[in-house]
Amino acid sequence: MMPPVPTDPTVVHPMPEQPRVVLLKPLVTSPLIEVGEFSYYDDPDDPTAFETRNVLYHYGPEKLVIGKFCALGEGVRFIMNGANHRMDGPSTFPFPIMGGSWAEHFDLITGLPGRGDTVVGHDVWFGYRAMVMPGVRIGNGAVIASGSVVVDDVPDYGIVGGNPARLIRRRYSDADINRLLALAWWDWPLQHITEHIRTIMSGSIDELEDAASGHPVEACQEAPTRRATGR
Repeated sequence: MMPPVPTDPTVVHPMPEQPRVVLLKPLVTSPLIEVGEFSYYDDPDDPTAFETRNVLYHYGPEKLVIGKFCALGEGVRFIMNGANHRMDGPSTFPFPIMGGSWAEHFDLITGLPGRGDTVVGHDVWFGYRAMVMPGVRIGNGAVIASGSVVVDDVPDYGIVGGNPARLIRRRYSDADINRLLALAWWDWPLQHITEHIRTIMSGSIDELEDAASGHPVEACQEAPTRRATGR
């Protein structure tokens, strides 16, 4: 039997019949945006305009880094540090950008403090119209609920929601999260991932460890139990 053929990570439209879905890695051109393989964005309007419609106020030098196998729902947006205004005086209005004689005060809006790069781990699921604020770090395996405004870091395998987003729970116990991070299935060779899709999507951590070591994996009978430590 021929081994299963992996999906091509270099095509912009992995499903030609669904032009609303794009892989981001072959699409982005900005040196300030890094995206891992198979992370995708879904939008019925113009998903190919992700860099300008979904990454806002990106004037640098801070980067947006997104890991592998992330799923970004329609309208997900990243607000970058370029959106900052001064807050140490009576007014937050950026007078110098209006030009004219106000432009001579441009130093008042340059070099504003920022929170650094915005970093998203691997296998993160963003719901419809979630928003991520500057400098946030989102851990591997996290879930960002629809409409969330993420202002603080999200732990590995955390589920957050709301405005501002709060931790609802963790998808696994601390011990199991450590096991999952050690396995790092997203770094497996693509052929190995392809051979173990069912285990990655619906297997237990024990089965995932078996797959990682090359041992045979029995078919899963039911979805794994989710144990949460978050509140």
